[in-house]
Amino acid sequence: MTDEPFEPTETLGRTADETEAELEALQAELAALKDQALRYAAEAENTRRRAEREANEARAFAISRFAKDLMGVADNLSRALEHAPTDEAIDPATRNLVVGLEMTHKALLDAFARNGLKTITPAPGERFDPHQHQAMMEQTSDTVAPGRVIQSLQTGYELFGRTLRAAMVVVAARDSTGALAREAPEAGADAETTAA
Repeated sequence: MTDEPFEPTETLGRTADETEAELEALQAELAALKDQALRYAAEAENTRRRAEREANEARAFAISRFAKDLMGVADNLSRALEHAPTDEAIDPATRNLVVGLEMTHKALLDAFARNGLKTITPAPGERFDPHQHQAMMEQTSDTVAPGRVIQSLQTGYELFGRTLRAAMVVVAARDSTGALAREAPEAGADAETTAA
């Protein structure tokens, strides 16, 4: 063996420039493969998240058909309670029946709430929301501003923010003739007092 220093000018028949070019090509290929691997990993993570979200939505809204069927039961219980006698002169059997209806209605609404089903019952004066309310008619009103709810006719329901059934409401209308008709008696009253 000789003690001469090793010159990397030629490696197994290749020049230093060829080796460096091959090294750069391999580094570029490695970078491209790393980028591709990161893209595949990101795509797999996005697919996993999408599948998880869809599964959660499927679980959350699986009860929507069942809930829609029970909404009619809740409506009938509400109507029965609205027309139930409330005076103290009723006999004990009727009073017990009313108490039973109230308990059944409360238990049904509690079961709805436990499963994410919420009632939509707009109060008078609340702004009309077409995503949650269905306008059944418009009326002029002295007490409620135009575009606001006057009366709620039927309770609506939403499941995790998605409206299953819109609340049926009466909405205050914009009616200039109605406004003039309300102002006319006051003007007539003023005319009568000035004529007297």
